[in-house]
Amino acid sequence: MPGTRVRRRTAHRERRRAARRHALLAVASAVVAIGAAAGLIDAGHEDGRTTARPEPTPPPVLQPFPAVPTTRTPPTPTATPPSATPAPAPSPSRTTARPSAAPTPPPSPPPSRSAAPAPRTRLFRHPQSQVLTWVRAHPDDPRRPVIESRIATQPAAVWFAAHNPGEIAGQVRAVTRGAAAAGRTPVLVPYAIPDRDCGGASKGGAPDLAAYDAWIREFAQGLGAGAAIVILEPDAIALSDCLSASGRAARFASLARAGRILRTANPQVRVYFDGGHSGWHAPAKQAAALRAAGAAADGDGIFTNVANFHRTADETAYARRVLAALGGPATLGAVVDTSRNGNGAPAAGEWCDPAGRALGQTPTTRTGEARIDAYLWVKLPGESDGCSGAAGSFTPEYAYALATG
Repeated sequence: MPGTRVRRRTAHRERRRAARRHALLAVASAVVAIGAAAGLIDAGHEDGRTTARPEPTPPPVLQPFPAVPTTRTPPTPTATPPSATPAPAPSPSRTTARPSAAPTPPPSPPPSRSAAPAPRTRLFRHPQSQVLTWVRAHPDDPRRPVIESRIATQPAAVWFAAHNPGEIAGQVRAVTRGAAAAGRTPVLVPYAIPDRDCGGASKGGAPDLAAYDAWIREFAQGLGAGAAIVILEPDAIALSDCLSASGRAARFASLARAGRILRTANPQVRVYFDGGHSGWHAPAKQAAALRAAGAAADGDGIFTNVANFHRTADETAYARRVLAALGGPATLGAVVDTSRNGNGAPAAGEWCDPAGRALGQTPTTRTGEARIDAYLWVKLPGESDGCSGAAGSFTPEYAYALATG
């Protein structure tokens, strides 16, 4: 009997211990469940979202700049279908004027918004470019320190030269988000106007203006809400003489729509229209074309010297003359491409990676010059015109010559 009582007491104690263990496990499970639920609520609402956090958009594929066009007489333009390969980015403007009647400016609609303030901030250097790729791949090249310090470290424009509906908004968004995260201002170059470069070395673009208008609307969707500079279609106005009168009018109307679309999408964006350069059209003629394209009503100013070599002093004086002839709000300004103009323009007819050129003023939005909003590197120094290397490719010998010129 004593042994039986001992066994009963032992069994009773084991049952009580088991009950306590089950109770503790239940409490612990409840705590874990509550903690997990709270974590999910915090993760879902930490930044105001009510949906899952989106995956980051892949960065755009940066496209090479095209060859510099010659001073040839342009062929009769034809619509060029979009290519499966990336279109070359634009090119230096011609250095000879072509006579044509100045376009009659149609009435422009009133500005769709007040002008964004002139940029006074640091400019964005995209982390992917041909020069950066070369620098990373050639740590022992004796030219590397000069190319890296004088070219690769400088902010430069990002070109969008392919007509790629369905993709362009994400590509632009990747750049603007990266710039916003860095607290800097990106320089963006849409380059897909139909009959681009009059079918020359940089031909390509959208198949027609309706397709271009749709592409620009998608481009605008990627602009975000931060400051940005848009260089709208290099050569699209200065190199429009190859078009018929009706073709020019249609192109200019499309450019005006583009300016309105971009500025409406993000009031912090400043849109600059094609002003050619000081060695091309007379200021009055260029201003008349700009006015017909809506630059005074639908833009924030003009750009000059893209991918060319004319000295900064010549360009700033020319830009002011164009702006004076253009009229429009006093807030209209100009930006100048200074990437390769350190030694001025080469002899007439020399356009393809000409010798003796040099880097110009480093990019800045603080020029100290009235109505000159920025000096920019729109064409990245070292990307060939087609003589020192394949057109649009980065050639270190050319880059080194510019950096030491």
